[in-house]
Amino acid sequence: MLTATRWLWAGRSWGARFARALLLPPSFLYRWIMAGRAQAYARRLFPSAIAPVPTVAVGNLTVGGSGKTPIASWIAEYYASCGLRPGIVLRGYGGDESRVHRARVPGAVVVENPDRVAAAQQAADNGARVIVLDDAFQRLDLGRDLNIAVVSAESTRAAKWTLPAGPWREGFTALQRADVVVVTRKRANRAAAQAVMQRVHQVAPRAHLSVARLGLSGFQGLLSGSQHTTSAFTGARLLVSAGIADPESFAAQCRDLAAEVTLMPFSDHYRFGPGDVRRLVHAARGVDYVVVTEKDAVKLRDLWPSAVAEPLVSRLDVMWEHGQATVETALQAAVADVSELVGPT
Repeated sequence: MLTATRWLWAGRSWGARFARALLLPPSFLYRWIMAGRAQAYARRLFPSAIAPVPTVAVGNLTVGGSGKTPIASWIAEYYASCGLRPGIVLRGYGGDESRVHRARVPGAVVVENPDRVAAAQQAADNGARVIVLDDAFQRLDLGRDLNIAVVSAESTRAAKWTLPAGPWREGFTALQRADVVVVTRKRANRAAAQAVMQRVHQVAPRAHLSVARLGLSGFQGLLSGSQHTTSAFTGARLLVSAGIADPESFAAQCRDLAAEVTLMPFSDHYRFGPGDVRRLVHAARGVDYVVVTEKDAVKLRDLWPSAVAEPLVSRLDVMWEHGQATVETALQAAVADVSELVGPT
């Protein structure tokens, strides 16, 4: 079952194609506005504020699904390992991503605020020595010392149009603004990631390129925190619940564990309620495990009944396949003037 946006942007039926066609006029207008806006900032017709500490922006060209949040957390963890307290600044959509960041990087200063300029100042005031801007490739009102764009190898399956006819915020030429481009893959193979990387190089030859696989590294109990390895799911029947931009990719990753998967998708940043939990509990009666994402777990934890077998929360980790040293060198250069930098431990 596809969510409404996935049906619109990835559907191959005549109905989906017709719906996309109806949305092409506003899509062309949106693309024109975004291109003009970027040009205005490039020519300094619009001002960009400067953060009080070094700033690294992480973002993407599409609406969700690229893996920018795991990449942003990885960057914050890297800086923490270098002795710098990171700040993570994001707009905030119901608190799920900020709570994931706090769990992954316990010492980080996490600030949610649509006003990124004010949020960056708040993070610095609270002790952050470097700021990671999550979902900020298009937030040109705040300057950055390093601009990182994340491009999903799976995005090639979606419609090529900008919003609302497709999932694209900007076209590939916007990658010319990037200092580093990280191509991510979940269910796509290495060849698909390499093809995207070659396309990026043609459009943005000055950008440093890297490839990262976003893979499931383990699971833990939603309430108990008990640890489970991926090998435990061989042959198991899983109910996979995902309120993320690309639930099908998450389901495919679970199938790669040799598990039998039933997917229950929800919209991105979905706000779960008691009725949704009852549906999950009822559907779980015919499976061995319920599996949820980290983003959904932070919202389900307070709703899940303790008398019912707990869901297992997947851990999505960044596994570099190409260019990790290049990314680390760029991150080091962005904070070269910060005296506390000691190098990764």
